Amino acid sequence: MDAEHYRLRDFLTRSAQPYEWHEAGSADADQLLEKLGLEAAALPVLIDGEQSLQAATVESVMTAWGGNQPAKRKHYDFVVIGAGPAGLAAAVYAASDGLSTLVCDRDLPGGQASYATMIENFFGFPDGIGGAELARLAGRQAEGFGAELLLMRAVNGSRLNGQDEPVGLLIDDGSEVTASVVLAAPGIDWARLELDGLDDLIGDGVYYGAGRSEAAQCAGQDVVVVGAGNSAGQAVLNFANQTARVTMLIRGDRLSKSMSAYLIERIEKHPLIDVRLETQLTELHSNDGGLTGVTFADSGGKSETRAVDGVFLCIGGRPHTEWCSREHVHIDDRGYILTGQDLLKDGKAPDCWPLERDPLPLETSRVGLFAAGDVRHGSTKRVAAAVGEGSMVASLIFSRLAELGVTY
Repeated sequence: MDAEHYRLRDFLTRSAQPYEWHEAGSADADQLLEKLGLEAAALPVLIDGEQSLQAATVESVMTAWGGNQPAKRKHYDFVVIGAGPAGLAAAVYAASDGLSTLVCDRDLPGGQASYATMIENFFGFPDGIGGAELARLAGRQAEGFGAELLLMRAVNGSRLNGQDEPVGLLIDDGSEVTASVVLAAPGIDWARLELDGLDDLIGDGVYYGAGRSEAAQCAGQDVVVVGAGNSAGQAVLNFANQTARVTMLIRGDRLSKSMSAYLIERIEKHPLIDVRLETQLTELHSNDGGLTGVTFADSGGKSETRAVDGVFLCIGGRPHTEWCSREHVHIDDRGYILTGQDLLKDGKAPDCWPLERDPLPLETSRVGLFAAGDVRHGSTKRVAAAVGEGSMVASLIFSRLAELGVTY
């Protein structure tokens, strides 16, 4: 699996874009390229209706689809950083209430939810809904109310002139916008596994997360999934249902500690899934820069080496809060953002708090900056909870706008 090709397939899948993938050199691929006169084209070639892109990348596809455009305004009532369920919910409700709203995300909409093949316990969807599809619909809904989505664009920093002045936000395309109120909902990043040689194999046999786009590519192959949460459980079932033989490595002594019961039941019944409890990945084997096998060991010290085609690491996440110290935002000892009453000690706000009132619910130690979703201290790491927090922030915006003299 070429790293850039994997990234492109993952992008198409998580943007809920139906597609067919033909491997280079296959009969179907050769026939299609010959038909279009693209035999000498630089791969990968993406064909979208009458348009074709050679040497296609995520960035070139985004541009071709009309993305990578600058923000339309210089100032917004509300800017959301992060287009996961919390950020998108906040944008839907804020925009529907008439607030000028911008959503920025360094990645695609959906956050961790976009990796979920099927969310089966989300309120109102008895038959379940794919995470990418939920994000796509939410983004379209936000845009329908007038919100702007600025995707694949990170916010790199801010300028604060005064507590009663709009905050300036520096976007990685070199532009700057100002906002009266800001929501930080950047979610979490995959936790890193410290293992010799792992970084050299990322994208070439070893992957953080389990891209649903790879399930069909792994049909009939041997793969290893490391992790015990719901994302790992969904990945294991996804691969096995595509006829991959899956070894699932679990550090703990049972799955029920961190996985929903309905996933556990399906995993235990599936003949292509081998669950190894109290077992850890200890070594990666490679040849010519590609993964060839793994070694794993159980709690008793017994190790086993096995040839595999892919390793998928679904080992939880860490909050995307490395920016908090430079932005004077308080976090807990695990890196999650403190908000509202969690900022108070003995009933008193932190020394940096400049107002007589206490921080509003979901407001951080920086006035007018709220936090919601997985990144927030005390969050439940559920899609429905993130949506609830985002919608709650949308109602709290008006209290802060009133302090700034902005009324609606």
